Amino acid sequence: MQQILDLGFMLLPLLGTSIGVVFVIVIAQKLLLSEHSINNDNRLTRKLILVGLYVAGFLAIALSLPVAESTRNQVIGLFGIVLSGIIAFSSTSIVANIMAGIVLKMTKPFRTGDFIRVNQYFGRVSDKGLFDTEIQTEQRELVAFTNSYLTSNPVTVIRSSGTILSANLSIGYDHAHTKISELLIQAAKQSKLEDPFVEIIELGNYSISYRISGLLEEVKSMISARSKLYANILDTLHAADVEIMSPNFMNTRQISDDGPAIPKMSRQEPIIEVMQSSPESMIFDKAEKAEQKELKALQLADEIKALQTRIKQADEPQKEELKAQLERKQLQIKTLEQAIDE
Repeated sequence: MQQILDLGFMLLPLLGTSIGVVFVIVIAQKLLLSEHSINNDNRLTRKLILVGLYVAGFLAIALSLPVAESTRNQVIGLFGIVLSGIIAFSSTSIVANIMAGIVLKMTKPFRTGDFIRVNQYFGRVSDKGLFDTEIQTEQRELVAFTNSYLTSNPVTVIRSSGTILSANLSIGYDHAHTKISELLIQAAKQSKLEDPFVEIIELGNYSISYRISGLLEEVKSMISARSKLYANILDTLHAADVEIMSPNFMNTRQISDDGPAIPKMSRQEPIIEVMQSSPESMIFDKAEKAEQKELKALQLADEIKALQTRIKQADEPQKEELKAQLERKQLQIKTLEQAIDE
């Protein structure tokens, strides 16, 4: 009987430590992976913290083992060897992607919903994970890049405050460049571009190459705005009896002297003007939803923090009303998390 009691006293520290570790890990999972961690960046940080807690919990249990100190050191050393072996024998690309994901998390070169260009790929960021980052292209395709690929290649990010939209075209030498510049600026203003300007980028053998550029403040409509700019350039130049000619066009077929190569307009207004829906809503649907999700989560989190501060400072009659508002906000953010998971 005495031996059983002695064994129980020996196991008591181990039992208490194990219960404490389990309790801490369960609480940490509820706090770190709760509805307040909807943001993908927050999920990454909190999961890394949770992994660290698991390692610390195992070490705490190992230190509380009722064995000799030399045996305890051997157990800890064995754990270190196993952990080192896992890291050593794991794919180097996995470790590199995890480290690159942490770097992207810290530097934040772009956020969900931004337009980025990586080599020949262009699209909106629709998801950011621990191992890879996903973009949605103009063809509505989803392209995933490993995080190590993004850190080792130049990433061009379209600024949310606006981007320069440009169009290149060739006009013959029989038209004065001042007239062409005036018409191109007119087309850019019709396309709702701010501060348009014209550049002469090349004097070719048969034509002059122009570039019309302007500031597009609403970057989400970049695809339709570019198409609208092209259409307005065609309409403006054709209305002024200006032919858009290129060397290839001149060399491949003969143009008669009966009239210029300008199509007849079926109606006065450009076709692009009567389009009611924007193609971006269909092309970048996932990226748009991901961005709205992230913005909504951040907004709800700020509102919850503000309500918690007001509850601490409010009088007793106002606290009940503020607590009810806080519960509604917490329910909204929980509903949002469930919708995201679905």
